Amino acid sequence: MSMTSDQLHAAFVKTKQASYALHSLDEAQIQTTLQCFADKIQARKDDLIAENKKDLAKMAQDNPLYDRLLLNADRLDAIADDVRKVSTLASPVDDVIEHRTLQNGIDLSRIRVPLGVVSVIYEARPNVTMDVFSLCFRTRNACVLRGGTDAHHTNLMTLQIIHDTLTEQGISPDCAFLMPPEREHMPQMLGAHDLIDVCIPRGSQALIDYVRENASIPVIETGRGVVHVYVDDDADISKAADIVSNAKLRRPSVCNSLDTLIIHEKQLPHLRTILEQISAKDVHINADEPAYTALGTFYDAGRLAHADADSFDTEFLGLGMNIKTVSSLDDAMDHIQTYGSGHTEAIVTENADKAAHFTRRINASSVMVNCSTAFADGGEYELGAEIGISTQKLHARGPMGLEPLTSYKWVLRGNGQTR
Repeated sequence: MSMTSDQLHAAFVKTKQASYALHSLDEAQIQTTLQCFADKIQARKDDLIAENKKDLAKMAQDNPLYDRLLLNADRLDAIADDVRKVSTLASPVDDVIEHRTLQNGIDLSRIRVPLGVVSVIYEARPNVTMDVFSLCFRTRNACVLRGGTDAHHTNLMTLQIIHDTLTEQGISPDCAFLMPPEREHMPQMLGAHDLIDVCIPRGSQALIDYVRENASIPVIETGRGVVHVYVDDDADISKAADIVSNAKLRRPSVCNSLDTLIIHEKQLPHLRTILEQISAKDVHINADEPAYTALGTFYDAGRLAHADADSFDTEFLGLGMNIKTVSSLDDAMDHIQTYGSGHTEAIVTENADKAAHFTRRINASSVMVNCSTAFADGGEYELGAEIGISTQKLHARGPMGLEPLTSYKWVLRGNGQTR
């Protein structure tokens, strides 16, 4: 449903006003509201799934976004559990970060406060609507949600459930606003000074680039994930096989899934073992020359191609991956430095010194040692859920839970001091 510029401005004003009222809610009311929201997600699963099917019907099943768009009973139960988890987490709002008495006798405190109005732009991920509302509400932030057209039916139903929950709890439903999905409205949102405090884009690199280049409000980037797993010459091959297959196959469509396997040349004889689970699936592999030669003895030629710079720079979000052969840990880290996106990187090794060197040098928001990149997730970090995974370095980095949705203010208490 399209809106005029004036209607959209009026909606932003209402959301900003609603954000002020959130400051006065007590903890019990916030927790109860989120628990009721979780209950409604489960009670209205049939409604959500019915609307989700309308969205799915417009998308080809071989589209990498199809799995991200899909909601079913199990996924909705998991989302409801995440909402309940968020309700039980301690809110960082009002935490005293720093407290001291100045030489002039003034009592100085630095205290966490909500950001205010948080806007999130996302594509075919209807679960984001529920996650963002839960995390924002827990930290007393209002939210402006802009989902893509692919998930609009699902998002509308989710918003209705959010508004029903808020109304039942005596809270203004204006603290959660769903933007029209048409791209023509984005410039107004990205320029809504004094009404929206920050914008967080989640999605393709093209979307993130568009927001960064066109926003005049603050932006927290959640960049693409070009993810690597390096199998060192000191790796345990059994661990490597499990980690690589889990990183690639668990959910190929998500941003923490494996894109490039980097393998030490001494481990090439074990490549068949490492890829045993992957070879049973329809995974297309782009390999450099040494790996291509090794794969040619057992891997389906129809799913095998030569790697190049473009493939190494690709976030696949599906059943595709690269293999890069190196002769040292430094070579592996140089490759990651060249092609990594700062999202998630992993090493498999039994050498503690190499693991320590890898974690020191690799510049990514999450660095794994002997575990799957699939763990790069707010729920797995026990954050309850996540707004997104930030790949920048200012304000927030990695999976963003409650704390990154706050800023701080200085409070000074004196007794008549003047300067």
